[in-house]
Amino acid sequence: MRILVIAAAVLALTVASVQAQGRRQPNDGAKPIDNSPKVDEKAYKAALERIPEPKDRYDPWGGARPGEPAKKPK
Repeated sequence: MRILVIAAAVLALTVASVQAQGRRQPNDGAKPIDNSPKVDEKAYKAALERIPEPKDRYDPWGGARPGEPAKKPK
């Protein structure tokens, strides 16, 4: 009898916690608050223009293979 009461109590606590997690807060119809920063297109394009152009092309596999084949002397 004691085991049955303990099992029922554990089951009731488990069910109560699952039901509490499934509940949602009521929505008053208000629009969600947008906390993301606003992007200024002119400032973005100006920042892109300030990035210097690289002199050499980047080769990610440059360390795995030689860059230029060895030239044979005539």
